[in-house]
Formats: sequence, C-alpha cells, structure tokens
Amino acid sequence: MAFFSLKKRSLILCILMGCFSANAQIQDSLQTKPQQEEDNVKYPQLQIKGLFQARYLVGMSKDVDVNGLHHSDGSGTSNNFMLKYMRVQVRAQISKRTEVVALANFADFKNDPKSRVLENAYLKYTFSPKLAFTVGQFRPWFGIEETYPIDIIKSLDWSNQYSEFGKLGWTSFQIGLSATGQVKLGEIPLQYAVSVVNGNGKNQINDNDNGKQYSTRLLFGLSKKYNFNVGLNGGIGEVFSKKVYAVGIDLSSMIQFDPRWSLDMQLEAKQATNHILYNSIAPEARPDNPDQYLIRGAYFLPNVRYEINHKNLSAFELSCRYEYLDTNFRMASNPRQTITPMVGLEFLKNYGARIQLGVQFDRYKHQIENSNQYNNNLFIVQVQSRF
Repeated sequence: MAFFSLKKRSLILCILMGCFSANAQIQDSLQTKPQQEEDNVKYPQLQIKGLFQARYLVGMSKDVDVNGLHHSDGSGTSNNFMLKYMRVQVRAQISKRTEVVALANFADFKNDPKSRVLENAYLKYTFSPKLAFTVGQFRPWFGIEETYPIDIIKSLDWSNQYSEFGKLGWTSFQIGLSATGQVKLGEIPLQYAVSVVNGNGKNQINDNDNGKQYSTRLLFGLSKKYNFNVGLNGGIGEVFSKKVYAVGIDLSSMIQFDPRWSLDMQLEAKQATNHILYNSIAPEARPDNPDQYLIRGAYFLPNVRYEINHKNLSAFELSCRYEYLDTNFRMASNPRQTITPMVGLEFLKNYGARIQLGVQFDRYKHQIENSNQYNNNLFIVQVQSRF
C-alpha cells in the first residue's frame, strides 16, 4: 500500500486541478435529443422502484451471537430471521435537466427511526454530461461501492471498510453538495466527483460542528475491452477544529470469456484519520495530532457469473471476498480479517429475484471477551427482490 505515503494536501490539489482542467478543455461528444422531441416530453415524469431483502442467520461459534458479540455467560441469540431492507425510491424528472429523488428504507422502523429510514433526498441539476450538481442527502463518491446500490452487490453486504468510513463521514449517506461529470483525457474516459458534506451522517438537523469534509474521486477507464478502471480518492476536512484526511485507490475489471461466462473483480484500499475514536478519548489523554489514530482497510472481491437463461433460472454466481481492516493500527493495532464465500442464484434478470447462501469467517489478531472483536463464523441465507 505504497500509495498511503502520498502527501494528503498534494493529492487533493492535484486531483481537483486535473479534474477541472479536463472539464475545460474537452468538448462534449455526446449526441443530444432533437429539439422537437424534447419539446414533446411532458413533465414531471415519475419512476418508482423498490427492494425487499431478508436473511436467516445462524451463528456457528460458541458464545458468539449473530451480531458478532461474544457472551462469556453463554447468553445471546445464535439464530435469527432478519428484515434488512424494504426500500422504496421515487424519482421525479421535473425538467430535462432537473430531477428530485427520495429513497426510504421502511425496515429501519424496527430500530429507533430518528436518524434512519430516509436515505436519499436530493435534487440534481445537469448542465451537460460534463457537469451536474447534486444537493441534499446522497452518497458522495469515494470508492467503488458508492457507485452501485445494495441490491446488485456481489457479496453479502457492504465491505467492513465502507461501513467504518461511513461513520467517519466519507461514504454512505451524507448531507451536502456534489459536482459530478464525465469527460475525456485524450482517449481515456474520466469520471469525476467533488463533494463537500457535513460529515455527521444522514437525517441530522444540524452539523455537529463548524467543520466540513471535502472529497474528490477520479475514475479512469483504461481498457474498454476488459472494462478496467482505476479510481483515485482523496479528502480533507475539519472535525471539532482538528484537521482530518482520507485517501484511497481502487481497481475494477470485467472480463467476458464468452456470452455466458464472465469474471468481475474489485480491489480497494483506503486510509483515514479515525476522528471518532480520537474524540472518544478523554481530552487530557489525547495527543494533539488526531492522525495518531488511523484506520486502514482493503478488500478483494472476485465474482464469477454464468448466464443460464432458463425460464426459471437466469444466472449462477460465485464470489469470495477477502477483507482486512484495522481501525487503530498506530496506537492499538488489532486487525480484523474477513472471508465471505457466497453462492447466488438469480431467478429474474438484473437481480430481480435472487437467493444467496454463504458463510462469513471473522478472525482477529487479539480476541477480546464480551466484545465484537472475537472470532466468529456466521452462516447466511439471503433472499431479495427488486421491483
């Protein structure tokens, strides 16, 4: 992970300069609709989509419950039916350039819904393919996983590092403003995103301090044949008057062996200031520099897909994700390694209906009793339907 040695501010500055330089020099090569056809479109145009996803979990490790928490007294639930998502999304195209999107997960009513349920709530205005602005609550681009929804994920769930970086304000649903677009650097396609967010999660009435978090992502399409892309991510910000940063790199590729067989691969690594852990320490015990508390993570996810195209079975998938995550590798390192082999059967195209079976193996360098940092094996059956 040599990229972690890059200077934080230099990375952000270079990315921003490259992004806007490309945007200024490259002309739009995409065709637009004829004016008469545009004039005949009636607005608003509404689109409604949804997702149902449920699981059955069986803990296979003694004294560890289905949430990974160790119980030295033998208590805890070792099997559970779980409703993960019941999402409904409404997208309203109110003009040829303006859309409003709302996404809610009604399964979150089973928890305290105060900071849950509402996920996306934003307005997007598109000037051209090269520039669009999004404002509201959305997922700022900071890696591969922000670019696709949970219902087409190749493994059980988001990666461990995605969840942790969401808590830190770099990924998942945040409130703020983002500029996105796609241009070309010579023959190389480039997608970019520049975002500024509060950084304290979704459905918050106010920011919890005066600081903001600034991030950017550049995605270079280096091979059309193999759909090989390289993403660079960087961010700086201020949390409770302390400077924080995040950097990341990701690689992705899709190899189509023949019309039926394909291999999809993702590799991603990130590092950031763990300001949540830093601020949880008593003020008198904290070092002056929050970068003494750093989080580092990486994962590799290969996925093999076979198109069956039978009337009752559309495709078969096999994936195995390996993850490495250390939430405090400088001060008190205790890395977590997770291996998640999964088998998926797709009954309707585009993941319209799917069943997945798999096992999640968690291993820690040091096991801590009565905590989530304890070795665990979990069997999962997951069903979903998109509509």
